Amino acid sequence: MANIPAAYRPHQLKSQLGIRAAQYLRMSTVRQQYSMQNQAAVIAAYAHDHDLTIVRTYCDEGESGLLIKNRAGLMQLIDNVQTGEADFSHVLVYDVSRWGRFQDIDESAHYEFVCKRAGIKVAYCAEQFDNDGSMLSSMIKNIKRVMAAEFSRELSAKVHAGQCRLARLGFKLGGRPGYALLRELIDARQQSRGALKKGDRKYLTSDHIRVRPGIPEEVAVVRWVFQRFLEVRSEVVIAAELNRKDVPTSTGTRWTRATVNRILRNENYVGNLTFNRRSRKLRQSYTDNPPEVWITSEACIEPIIERDAFLNVNKIIEERRVDLTDEEMLSRLRGTLLKEGRISCAIVDGTIGLPCTSTYQKHFGSLRNVYRLIGYTPKRSYEFLESRPLWAEENAKLGLQIAMVIRKAGGRTTSRDGTAYLRVNGSINISIRVALWCGRQNRAPYWSIKRDARLPHGWIAATRLSEHNGSVLDYVLLSTDGKVRRTMSFSERARIRRGIASFETPDALARAITKRIIGRDCSSPAPKPSDREPSIPNQKRSRAALIERRYRSPRRSLSCSFQKPPDLKRTRPVCVSAWNKGSDSFLMKFAGDCGSSTENRRHADRLSNFIASTEWFGL
Repeated sequence: MANIPAAYRPHQLKSQLGIRAAQYLRMSTVRQQYSMQNQAAVIAAYAHDHDLTIVRTYCDEGESGLLIKNRAGLMQLIDNVQTGEADFSHVLVYDVSRWGRFQDIDESAHYEFVCKRAGIKVAYCAEQFDNDGSMLSSMIKNIKRVMAAEFSRELSAKVHAGQCRLARLGFKLGGRPGYALLRELIDARQQSRGALKKGDRKYLTSDHIRVRPGIPEEVAVVRWVFQRFLEVRSEVVIAAELNRKDVPTSTGTRWTRATVNRILRNENYVGNLTFNRRSRKLRQSYTDNPPEVWITSEACIEPIIERDAFLNVNKIIEERRVDLTDEEMLSRLRGTLLKEGRISCAIVDGTIGLPCTSTYQKHFGSLRNVYRLIGYTPKRSYEFLESRPLWAEENAKLGLQIAMVIRKAGGRTTSRDGTAYLRVNGSINISIRVALWCGRQNRAPYWSIKRDARLPHGWIAATRLSEHNGSVLDYVLLSTDGKVRRTMSFSERARIRRGIASFETPDALARAITKRIIGRDCSSPAPKPSDREPSIPNQKRSRAALIERRYRSPRRSLSCSFQKPPDLKRTRPVCVSAWNKGSDSFLMKFAGDCGSSTENRRHADRLSNFIASTEWFGL
């Protein structure tokens, strides 16, 4: 982005706004290496011909033009225009398609109208018409918007047709391979390039991915599951036995009825590969497709299970299936409530004769509706679910703001799942979350951060909510090693003790993240949880007081770093006084007071490491 002209001069006179302009740049994929520079060059030439000065740049690198929620640059541009912060009178865009490929062309027109209403003109520099509001320009502009949207639709249809062709050839197209299966990279000559690990992708268009059996231990587990099911005919029993034997799943979680059932229904184990069960086109929601449009490639994987055993297992599953009415489903659940005394997802999924929780959700909308219909009030409050859509939108804005600040500092960001995950410079992960307020009777409240499906190693930037999750309290930043369980919880006291930094505004959070990531070598991984970021307590603590307290504390004393020397008690006052005076010769004095023996000097060296580590405590 260094080649893109952009200069910001605040506090300009109103008479100068007429010659000031902002440029908006967008490219769809990061593989378009020169697209941003090409757009900037055309815009610069247009600005020169029309006596305009480019004073601000908004850009979206590697972002699709279908939606606005993942485009931090355009959202910031619209926000500045609506809040009156825009110090320019023109917005220069390369062409209509760079403004967006919105499937509803009225959405594209709306964002342009927002600028026009604020007295800011949107100019398309590479188009053959002048956006002057005339009948001819309006007609051509709307046609261009339709063409931009239609291009995405046609491209989506072509990509889907190509995927279907590859699926018929037996290649794997996205998604996890499943338990006891591996993805194998195949080149254009059908030669293996090796197995792909979790998170690996292919980069050559001529390469493709096939599926093959994984490690022998997992293959043996799959065969045992099928054999055992023919004996006990219960996924719950099989899951319990696997958990007792400490057999790990592919994700490291515990075995459940649903996990075992997924294995028993997976045709990959008999050599078949099915594609197009679900589809998602043009960034819309997923759709379950009817079986007649599924694409199944047979005998493209080395089979693990005999076909007869697979058919027998699935025949048992289909024969025991009973289509229950809604009233019968609720009646059975009431019986379970009387027997167990409470209801939870684990109880529903683990009770034989009850449909799984996903079936209840599909029939009744949510488990809360099910609880209400059977007259059950859970102890846990689910009031936060009412405001979940609101906070999801706020979370998306926070992710976009963080991404924009990082890009301004020279970093590169890519997003996944909207803006729930950010990847900086291809190596550092930032997860955007909400820390929900959880009240406890006669105890201090705590905040909980849900892991969702995956929480990678790196940083967590969370919006911490106030009491009853009604408003934003502040913003927190913490590191993670990617091994957290379903939720992460902390109280205010635990936040200070664990070094979780808090910030009053999202801008302060974004700047802190940028300082921690861009301020150091961006190729270095995020710190481990043991290297927590410093928290600044409200009460002031001197260095000497903390060092002295560390000596005296039995649980968190210096014994965790070194054995206490015999004359440590005599030495401590000298060390503290020397440190308070700001002396740079602290360690020399300490070594001298401890004596000249090799053992005491070893203690001095270890104390040196401890004093250096006090930076961790924010001193």
